[in-house]
Amino acid sequence: MLDLKKIRNNPNEIEAKLKTKDPSIDIKSLLQLDEEIRQLQTKSEDLKSKKNKFSKQIGKKKEDLADLKNEMKILGEQIIQLDKKIDELKKQLNYLLSNLPNIPMDDVPISLSAKDNVCIKKFKEKKEFSFPIKNHLELNKNLKLFDFINSSKIAGTNWPLYTNLGARLEWALLNYMIDTHIKNGFTQIIPPILCREEIMYGSGQLPKFEKQLFKLTDKDFNLYLIPTAEVVLNGINYDKILTEEELPLKYVSYTPCFRREAGAAGKNERGLIRTHQFNKVELFCVTKPEDSEKIFSLMLKSAEEVLQGLELHYKNMLLVTSDTSFAAAKTIDIEVWLPGQDRYYEVSSVSNCTDFQSRRSLTRYKSKNKTTEYLHTLNGSGVATSRLMVAILENNQQKDGSVIIPKVLHKYLEDEIAILNEKKGINI
Repeated sequence: MLDLKKIRNNPNEIEAKLKTKDPSIDIKSLLQLDEEIRQLQTKSEDLKSKKNKFSKQIGKKKEDLADLKNEMKILGEQIIQLDKKIDELKKQLNYLLSNLPNIPMDDVPISLSAKDNVCIKKFKEKKEFSFPIKNHLELNKNLKLFDFINSSKIAGTNWPLYTNLGARLEWALLNYMIDTHIKNGFTQIIPPILCREEIMYGSGQLPKFEKQLFKLTDKDFNLYLIPTAEVVLNGINYDKILTEEELPLKYVSYTPCFRREAGAAGKNERGLIRTHQFNKVELFCVTKPEDSEKIFSLMLKSAEEVLQGLELHYKNMLLVTSDTSFAAAKTIDIEVWLPGQDRYYEVSSVSNCTDFQSRRSLTRYKSKNKTTEYLHTLNGSGVATSRLMVAILENNQQKDGSVIIPKVLHKYLEDEIAILNEKKGINI
């Protein structure tokens, strides 16, 4: 949520910055509505002042009160109607305000095309193969790590089902990532994967992304399945005033994530590339505004450490304004090379949301000078496993169709590795 006072004071500057994200944004109607509300509030306050004067006059007079009482009644009805209209207009204003995205930071490149995203770092180089490579679905025909036939029977298309060593490898990845982030100072959280509407609103998912969410509705519950742990980690400090000594808060959490939009059909979107349900380790931080850039760098470094340990080639992309997410002021995507898809895919997105979410969630802190201020929130995938699984399979494939298991995962797969060693080495 943006600061309405800042919009009033700098309407042209703020609209220009927002248009770099979405050229269709027009804050004129919002400003007109805000002005109308303030005028009505002034009128209501005047009427209430007048009513109070009449009330005092009635208290002093002993007779001839009929006219004053009638005037009081008329004023009271006018005030009720006026306040009712103000409340209705405030709801409209809040809806318009809640659909405005966060303002991009000054160092975010301005462009309306994702093609202009800036590569700011590369790790390792693309692997060269001396044999025709296979994608993860082709490799899976013999490896049998996941099963989309039976998952479709259970839930329909775009739902994954991991089997045998695939399930163990997935679990190894999750444990490896959580251990990495805990080592880097993050506190593990196991949150609910369902949440209330106000928690979705607080993170910026509602009202804009309503159609992308899965919702559970019956007579007893009105809850949403989380699209990311960011939502519920942000919700931990909903309507809370923290102390400066508690900050920063650094959370790491594994959850399944659920999203309606599974993406466009096609050979590059099949299998584990884009699904309705996927596993993700999420990093989420709450900090004082002056420390948010330092925390941003820490989160990015921790996410990169996961990929470096797996020895995967990746690149960091600073997103342009139009490609930066709704709630974010700045985002760096980490993209891993998937040879079977012949392209890079995002496996982590690290974002600084400044005070955008904390305003919606009323997450504040009391500073040393006793003032109450909004905090900054940051989030980042640390990372999503489905595409990471694809990256491991496709980048570590061998000529015979087997796949080498990265060394950092060996300690999480000791029993499986012992069996594989007896056969033909540490391959699956």
